[in-house]
Amino acid sequence: MENRSKELPPELTLYNTLGRKTQTFEPLVAGKAGFYGCGPTVYNYAHIGNLRAYVTHDVLVRTLRRLGYDVNHVMNITDVGHLSGDNDEGEDKMVASAAERGKTVLEIADYYTQAFFKDTDRLGIARPTVVCKATEHIPEMIALIQRIQERGFTYLAGGNLYFDISLFPRYGDLGLLRLDELKAGARTGADENKRNPGDFVLWFTKSKFENQALVWDSPWGRGYPGWHIECSAMSVKYLGEAFDIHAGGIDHIPVHHTNEIAQSEAASGRHPWVKYWLHNEFLVMDKGKMSKSSGGFLTLQTLIDDGYDPLDYRYFLLGGHYRSQLQFSYAALDGARNARKSLGDKIRALAAQAGQTAGTETARDEEASGYLAEFDRALVDDLSTPRALASLWGLLKDPALRPASALAAAFDMDGVLGLNIRAQALPSPAEDPGFAAEVQRLIEARKDAKAAKNYALADEIRRQLGEKGVTLEDSPAGTSWRRT
Repeated sequence: MENRSKELPPELTLYNTLGRKTQTFEPLVAGKAGFYGCGPTVYNYAHIGNLRAYVTHDVLVRTLRRLGYDVNHVMNITDVGHLSGDNDEGEDKMVASAAERGKTVLEIADYYTQAFFKDTDRLGIARPTVVCKATEHIPEMIALIQRIQERGFTYLAGGNLYFDISLFPRYGDLGLLRLDELKAGARTGADENKRNPGDFVLWFTKSKFENQALVWDSPWGRGYPGWHIECSAMSVKYLGEAFDIHAGGIDHIPVHHTNEIAQSEAASGRHPWVKYWLHNEFLVMDKGKMSKSSGGFLTLQTLIDDGYDPLDYRYFLLGGHYRSQLQFSYAALDGARNARKSLGDKIRALAAQAGQTAGTETARDEEASGYLAEFDRALVDDLSTPRALASLWGLLKDPALRPASALAAAFDMDGVLGLNIRAQALPSPAEDPGFAAEVQRLIEARKDAKAAKNYALADEIRRQLGEKGVTLEDSPAGTSWRRT
């Protein structure tokens, strides 16, 4: 993506959950941005509400890169230790899913990890710089827990190692929680080993779950890590003791992210651990927020089976600000699909008018500079994608702009929007007989790469096809493709 930082407004502002105010983004290291986005727990398919977070993260990363930052985007894969309750309660989601399906935990994790990335690929979400699995970072977790213990923030009870939140004065700052309120709100039947209701487990031993599928040796006994410690350990490994941005859904604020801060700052003695905390709101249905535990959730494949393109859903998400609840309905999705179709029609019309010059002009064309500046102002104002979309439409509807200039600016904007509108200007297979043959050649090359276990090349071929406006669908019968 072209570095256009000299043309952009000088400051990116983001709403920081820590402090509840909009702040100017000032990275720890000039020109670089360290970003950790909470990834999926891979015990089931991601539902469309889950996927809102990853589209938000994608827009953030694309915006930072547009501003000229070198972004190190790290995302975890939770494949061990996430219980059905955030407060160390309930059954292990991974173990429950494996038992239900008659598979091993690692088989379940691998299957749903692949399903997750299939969904994010179809939504045009760029892969993170680093994807790290919890099960592959147990030594790092143990080492971090030892540091926390050495600094006096832990206690052993009932075979498990707990973090004592009463010893961490800033506990609850992110969620605006008070310790006295946490004690007053304690539920009956909670873990009797805890000194405080908000204390959380750093390391479980077999005293908690006798038949836990995945266990490791540790200084505290054979067992497995608590859910919260994985994000701290892996972010520290790949981003350092302190970094710029941490993001996730608003449901992570009161427990998961609050506990991450406590254990990370307790281990290092540094404050703050993270400068900026970004949280996206829920996608809501008629009966409230979408949840896997309630059953009947919608997946991206459900939308595809109902006749929608994945990018229709991305367009729908871009139409709402990430910090506002977004009401999902099929009527609203129909509106997004119709708008995206109109967008494609407009792009094709401009491409036909521009002829051979389509896409050859630069986004710096003076004719389109006002729209580009307006687009950039929307992005740097806490990632206002609804205003960014409005700037795109204003550009495309302006009859005073030369078609080639409008197209070039639209393609430039799409570097952040991720709607793959450049593909709309390409010839259809019927208009270009060689197109289908080239696609098939690349599909065969990808098949050969996967057979040779060269997954990096296979991913690169998928990316190349995506740039051509081609979406792949893998199934037991083989790989099919369609134009986006």
